[in-house]
Order: sequence, then C-alpha cells, then structure tokens
Amino acid sequence: MNASDDEEVERVTVGPRDSSRTPRYAGFATFALLPRIEEVARADVAVVGIPFDTGVSYRPGARFGPAHIRESSRLLRPYNPVQDTSPFARMQVADAGDIAVNPFSIDDAVREIEERADELTAGGARLLTLGGDHTIALPLLRSTAKRHGPVAVVHFDAHLDTWDTYFDAPITHGTPFRRASEEGLLDRTGCLHIGIRGPLYDRDDLADDDRLGFAVIGSHEVERAGMAVALQRMHDRLGDRPVYVSVDIDVLDPAHAPGTGTPEAGGLTSRELLEFLRGLRQHRSVGADVVEVAPAYDHAQLTGIAASHVAYELLTSMVPAS
Repeated sequence: MNASDDEEVERVTVGPRDSSRTPRYAGFATFALLPRIEEVARADVAVVGIPFDTGVSYRPGARFGPAHIRESSRLLRPYNPVQDTSPFARMQVADAGDIAVNPFSIDDAVREIEERADELTAGGARLLTLGGDHTIALPLLRSTAKRHGPVAVVHFDAHLDTWDTYFDAPITHGTPFRRASEEGLLDRTGCLHIGIRGPLYDRDDLADDDRLGFAVIGSHEVERAGMAVALQRMHDRLGDRPVYVSVDIDVLDPAHAPGTGTPEAGGLTSRELLEFLRGLRQHRSVGADVVEVAPAYDHAQLTGIAASHVAYELLTSMVPAS
C-alpha cells in the first residue's frame, strides 16, 4: 500500500462487533464478527466466500465450507498476541458475502469467480477467500495476476494439485496449479508446496510438478528437519516476490481437520500450520484462500475452528509492515 501506517490507522472506522456487548452467537454470521462490505466506505481486505464444489473428485460438501468457517470464526478476537498486532485496527477488513456461481458448470463458475474477484479488487482491496473446493484457486490467480503479474504461490496441501485432467476435464480441484503455471500466472522460480504427503499415481508426478515451477516441503520433512529449517526454506524460496497463499485444509492431519474431502494420514498439526502462516508476514501477500472445508465430515467444529484460525493468521500476514 502507498499510504503510511498512520494514514492506514486514520482511515479505519469500522471494526468487529464488540462481543462484550453483543453475544458472539447473535447477529449476522460475518467472518470474525466483521462489518459487511456495504457498511464500510472501502476495504483493504475483503473476506469472500465461494460455495462451490463441483470440481471435487471424491467427497462433496465443500460448498458449505464458507458458512461453516464463518460460524466457527465467532470466537476470534481482534488482537493477535503472537504477532503483536491488531489486524482489524491496522487495515479495514470487511465481509463481502458469497460469490454465487453456477453449480452445474465448472466453466461458467470459473468465469463468474474471476469476474467478481476483479470487481472486488478494482479499488485496491486484496481478497481472502473461503472455499469451496480447490478449483477456485485458478480464477482467483487469473484475477490476481492481472494486478501483480506472475506470483509466487505457497500452497499448503496434502496433494500436489498439478495433475493434468480428471475424466478428461482440464479444470478440477486437482489441476488448478498446472493450468495456472501453463497460463503464465505463476513465477516458476518461487512457487512452493508445503505439507505434501501420501501416495502418488507415479514417480513422474514429482518430475512434472518440478517442471511446472514448484519446490516441495513434505510433511515428513517438517517432522525430520524441524520447523526452523522448514521456515527458512520457505523464506528462501519466496524471497521478495508477490505471494499468493493457498491453504487446502487437508494439509492438516485428519486428527486436526477431519471435515475435508480427501483426507491423508501424517499431516501437519494445526500449531505447525499456524507457525508457517505467521512466517508469511515478512513477505508480500497479495491474496489468499482457505479451501476444502467439508462440514458434513467435521466433528465438534474441529475443522471449522482450525480453518477460521488459519484465515485469521492469513489476514494478519496482510497487515502493512511497520
């Protein structure tokens, strides 16, 4: 942003509802009790949902993810003690509701998502998107690249999502980063997967992935080398490039996030994932998404609560540098 930090603070007039005066479980279920976008003059960051899961290959249900994450976010509070900042005081954040897209046509939905993302960011806002399945990352990256050029993607996931097709369909939740790389939306020198694990179709999947511009930090590497080494590898890879962050909640072990479509054993803990996200504050985040929350498979809001905290740390990573 071009404005000074003092100017940023001066512009902010609308924060979250005061939960000491209005019960958290009452009122509109906006993310973290934030104002709706029509209640503010402008937004530095717009939180938007995309209730779409037509691109899934296994369990459906992520179309209900945005509502579940919002409901689970009611307990979030304005001050982030680990990062020693109040993200909602440092920038204007508002909930922009959901992008209503065609549930019967992936092509139509992708076009509609890109168009609405362009509208929401026309005034300079960045997006934090609540999915929905991972298909939505492609139109979001198309929109982001129009403003920032090719971006470094840091992709938290159990799966590579750089496969070519499923049932001959080129755009699904398993293909967005291959299409994005082929379309020139990615800075191939700076992209990174974190948390990858589980069986693949073939050894060539990894060679293909490398050709498309991705380095990999597997979840087993986090366990063996430790967080400090993994964080340094992330910092070295991203550098000073504009960064788009995409978090598939299945990067977490099913013990921490059972409510997802394609769970894999051996994932990150929620504590490890949050630590990675806090490390992103020293980089230039230009957009982010949290996807693949499928509440029908959740238990006691474990996945929803994890996803809401992931989104909160992503918002904090967007706070302007002091």
